[in-house]
Amino acid sequence: MTDRSPYQNGVVQPLLTDLYQITMAYAYWKNNKKDDIAVFDLFFRKNPFHGEFTIFAGVEECIKFLENFKFTDQDISYLKTVLPGVDERFFDYLKAVSAKDLKVYFIDEGLVVFPKVPLITVEGPLPIAQLLETTLLNLVNYASLVATNAARFRLASGPNTTLLEFGLRRAQGPDGGLSASRYCFMGGFDGTSNVLAGKLFDIPVKGTHAHAFVTSFAGISELNGHHMLPFRGGSGKTADIVELSLKWLDTISSHLDFIVEETNKGELAAFIAYAISFPEGFLVLVDTYDVLRSGIPNFCAVALSLHEIGYQAKGIRLDSGDLAYLSNKVRNMFTLVANKMGIPWFESLSIVASNDINEETITSLNQQGHSINSYGIGTHLVTCQKQPALGCVYKLVAINGDPRIKLSEDVNKVTIPGKKNIYRLYGADGTILVDVLMSASEQSPEEGKRLLIRNPFIASKRAFVCPTKVEVLLKLYWDKGQVRYSLPSLRELKERTCKSISCLREDHKRQLNPTPYKVSVSDELYNFMHEIWLSNQPIGELA
Repeated sequence: MTDRSPYQNGVVQPLLTDLYQITMAYAYWKNNKKDDIAVFDLFFRKNPFHGEFTIFAGVEECIKFLENFKFTDQDISYLKTVLPGVDERFFDYLKAVSAKDLKVYFIDEGLVVFPKVPLITVEGPLPIAQLLETTLLNLVNYASLVATNAARFRLASGPNTTLLEFGLRRAQGPDGGLSASRYCFMGGFDGTSNVLAGKLFDIPVKGTHAHAFVTSFAGISELNGHHMLPFRGGSGKTADIVELSLKWLDTISSHLDFIVEETNKGELAAFIAYAISFPEGFLVLVDTYDVLRSGIPNFCAVALSLHEIGYQAKGIRLDSGDLAYLSNKVRNMFTLVANKMGIPWFESLSIVASNDINEETITSLNQQGHSINSYGIGTHLVTCQKQPALGCVYKLVAINGDPRIKLSEDVNKVTIPGKKNIYRLYGADGTILVDVLMSASEQSPEEGKRLLIRNPFIASKRAFVCPTKVEVLLKLYWDKGQVRYSLPSLRELKERTCKSISCLREDHKRQLNPTPYKVSVSDELYNFMHEIWLSNQPIGELA
């Protein structure tokens, strides 16, 4: 494990909360409940994007929040204006509050997680544990949502496609943009256009140019100083890249039957200018005027000119049009150049596609057949347009050792009471069989030993399971001011995410109608839960 990122968002502080957390804390304090020991569970009720898995993210930011949880003098002064009439002694209490009286349990960041399973369990003085709710939810909800979205894009595109996050301009503010870049990389992306995220989180930064660069040139005459040295200053005279490009444009017209009469010379000038600027990273946008009649012939002419003086072009980007059709036509043209000119690498030039791509677009392109080997994805990725929120909740499950349950006519909103341990059980083939919640007092499952598990809400749904591997999910990360587990680097989190997803059955990962993943409880917890349920449920009376 490596040291975690030193970056911390300065906005994440105790006042980044809802007012009702502070009013509840005051009411607890006012009614002599400040020393009551509470247990809260943070979990979600439904997987996002019509899927059957979620990636848990945000643990490092939660730990940093706990490390720095303290109200400043300025915070207290402001709260006095917001809460007039409050007993002054409460503000003295708040001034002394920290997270050093809490135990906080987390599931490892980067693991696949499922509904009803506590991702975080907070144990400690009731007012302090209450004050954490909004901020923890804020740090986990979006992080887990966008990491899951990125993982789904990775599954849709396959392991060998390069995925680039281009979402900063469409993200929900600068904080959303930075978080998106970070958690998209964790979820399986290869790079970002976000330069600040690259600096802060050590993410590879990628990008070329926009249409504005192409349209800013009207013709070859606008180019100045177009002589280039050979690759890495190798031996040989300087070459006139304009002269070479025009020569190669004539060559591909006469020998390869490319249509070059209609190529836009402003576009050619822009490509030459970009090649002069970035000869070792020549990848250009080819759809400003016409992909097949202008963009590709101009690109090939400049790419062949670079090749003549020792450089190797990278590829092209498509940002509009029929991406499957165009990518296949472009690949065929690259193959033709490779074969006719004896340049094998030309056939495998990158074809990057952008243009408002979502998960369904990639699936459709796969069904049509295409030649794209890289996607630049922005809006649908970072804004999570298919589902804008995960919906994590934070519920009280015990106080002073006594279980608490929230009831509802909607069974999905009934909570599982008491402090719990969570275990992940694996089958002989290494795939995950089930997550099982057990009372904290129960003996943990054992490898090779049969265990009865139950659906927490449906009595008839029960089964025996005999795991070949048992994994403890909920771990004590924060122990009254001490961080007990090393926090992995972002790259290590990315590897963990990939490994965790690989342990899911294929039918749990598929895009259309995935098989529901079974989250269960032990037989003892089932009986305990339903006894408390019945004792708290008012009995109706028929009249």
